[in-house]
Amino acid sequence: MTNSPEPASQKSSHQSNFSDANLDLTVTGGRNYWSNQAFTWFVYIFAAITVGVLFWMTWIVFQQAKPAIAKFGLGFLFSQEWDTGNDLFGALPYIYGTLVSSAIAILFAFPIGVAVALITSENFLPRSVRNGFAFVVELIAAIPSIIVGLWGFFVFVPATLWFQEGLYKILGWIPLFNTESPAGYNMLTAGIVLAIMILPTLAAISRDVLLVVPKELRSASMALGSTRWETVFRVLIPTAFSGIISATMLALGRALGETMAVTLLIGNSAQISASLLAPAYTIPSVLANEFAEAASELHTGSLTYLALILFALTLAVNIAANFLVQWLGVKTK
Repeated sequence: MTNSPEPASQKSSHQSNFSDANLDLTVTGGRNYWSNQAFTWFVYIFAAITVGVLFWMTWIVFQQAKPAIAKFGLGFLFSQEWDTGNDLFGALPYIYGTLVSSAIAILFAFPIGVAVALITSENFLPRSVRNGFAFVVELIAAIPSIIVGLWGFFVFVPATLWFQEGLYKILGWIPLFNTESPAGYNMLTAGIVLAIMILPTLAAISRDVLLVVPKELRSASMALGSTRWETVFRVLIPTAFSGIISATMLALGRALGETMAVTLLIGNSAQISASLLAPAYTIPSVLANEFAEAASELHTGSLTYLALILFALTLAVNIAANFLVQWLGVKTK
């Protein structure tokens, strides 16, 4: 039995209804349209508020730093004087301590963080072990920095003092370790503890990046005869490298701004020394130690000038990370 053809009038009615249904979904005056527009403006407004707060904070810090900026200018960046009695201030020792301690932290945290990310994202261990290991590493991020600093002060420094003394006795002829009788409170100690603190950030983000690498790449590499480690070093890490660099820069940003743990462990001495076993000072540390006791306007302005420099350093790190990730993304295409 054959079906009779549908009348033209009925077909036209169905097409009209279908068109009306489409119009209802895309009509510019409908409920969906206005809810989408409201959400879009909601996002724009809060994005603008975020940017506005950032500029507002920068302006407030700049206003407070104006006395020091007016007196010292850019020479503040290169001066090593810090004499509160005579109102002579310079930022170079604090910039040096901040950059060197953060560099030491990244030097230790980067290979360990990437290794942890690989172990917890690839099938080297059973899933339960991998998940438990990842949880323990990420749990470190929940520990307050003051607790980590106290652990470093009471446990890490006494436990590693013999090692630092051995470095001086064996490698004291190298400028990096030529501080006689190291006390344990120095840039090396602060850098290692900083590495422990930023390790969860670097490892967790790198793990997430490795987990989103398509499984087809792993399978294709293994099918072509590559070993597991060849797949890791020639396929997975190059594919995820831009994300790993982003994680590293985020960790570096935290290291630059860390305060209490570094204050307890770095020695708080405003000197510039090539030796990693010598005490030093960082910008966050001097702000924490002196801001509440600043008596003169110029002293307060100099400390705020240091805060402005720290803000510029972290901003420069983030901008450099953004350009580096974009460059790596274009290069790998």
